[in-house]
Amino acid sequence: MRVWVVGSSGTFPAPGRPASGYVIEQGATRVWCDAGPGTFMSLPVESDLIDAVVISHQHPDHCSDLMAAFHAWTYRPDPRAPVPLYAPQIVWDKLTGFLDQEPSCFEFVPVWTGDEARVGDLMISFVEMDHSVPTVGSRWEGDRRTLFYTGDTGPAGDWPELASEVDVMLSEASYQEATKNADYPHHLSAAEAGEIARRVGAGQLVLTHIPPYLDASVSVSEAEAVFDRPVRLAVPGTAFDV
Repeated sequence: MRVWVVGSSGTFPAPGRPASGYVIEQGATRVWCDAGPGTFMSLPVESDLIDAVVISHQHPDHCSDLMAAFHAWTYRPDPRAPVPLYAPQIVWDKLTGFLDQEPSCFEFVPVWTGDEARVGDLMISFVEMDHSVPTVGSRWEGDRRTLFYTGDTGPAGDWPELASEVDVMLSEASYQEATKNADYPHHLSAAEAGEIARRVGAGQLVLTHIPPYLDASVSVSEAEAVFDRPVRLAVPGTAFDV
């Protein structure tokens, strides 16, 4: 399984750093996971080769490029056949409300805790996360390798159970210890990401969703201090194998 980091900037994009978005590839299967601003134009493959889309939640830094895909896949001489779109119901409601129509380029499949989806060579399992809006994390399995992606979340809830013993945990790290916001506990600090990854037995930890105003090297150091092994950073334009 290979993960292409299309974008990893937390909260908003920056020059050369699209917001959250990844292409997860197994064999001939390619799934676009989260569609933050700047990710559609930065996809590592021709967009018509995307087999499905998974969206963790409704916040624009994770889903606004669905509208770019809608235009690219719809308003052309040969519109794309509907692409499966897996997301919480509210994502579809927001998208269709903004567009004032149901986009025919997507075949919407609502997902929530306990749901599973088979997309080609990938099996995806979903779980509710600790965020301020309905959000799903996802466990990806292919060729006996496993990945867990947190989307946006705080540390509360039962979601770490689905991340148990994964080969790689791709985790948001919106906060550092000096920037934690007690009034909004629905994001992880880098240290919390490291602690949870160690507790669930993740083989590797990759940090993402770090805001542009933070020094990402500090986040890596704080995560490594509790994960007790090297931690990687999700860098746009790069890929890693699970």
